Amino acid sequence: MRNPVVSTVRTQRIADRIQNEFSMMLIHEIADPRLSGVSVTDVTVDRELAYAEIYVSAVEGVQRSVEILAGLKHAQGFIRRELAHRINLRTFPRLRFHWDPTSEHAENIDRLIASLHDERSSGHTFSDLGNEVNGNE
Repeated sequence: MRNPVVSTVRTQRIADRIQNEFSMMLIHEIADPRLSGVSVTDVTVDRELAYAEIYVSAVEGVQRSVEILAGLKHAQGFIRRELAHRINLRTFPRLRFHWDPTSEHAENIDRLIASLHDERSSGHTFSDLGNEVNGNE
């Protein structure tokens, strides 16, 4: 049995198509309440088209990640079958779902920047903070 290796451009096109179709399914067709408010942030497909890694997030953040990933795992067969009907491939990749922590990381960075800005606005400088830490006032 021959396992074709697909070009990088084609795998990216397939990944983009999976992301678009799955996003539309989440909005219009999947009624599982565990999957409400879920966004598909990225999809990658390996060169052999064996696996599609699907990254998701939600507005509520990581608090719902376990619930969302459980809902996706439960609906995995339906999702794969529907995507295979919409995207014409000889064999459709198996789906693996992952939580995308990017939004949480971005919030942490925003919080750090805001705290630095607040410290700077209060008249402290980085050298002042260093002096306070070292006991030199």
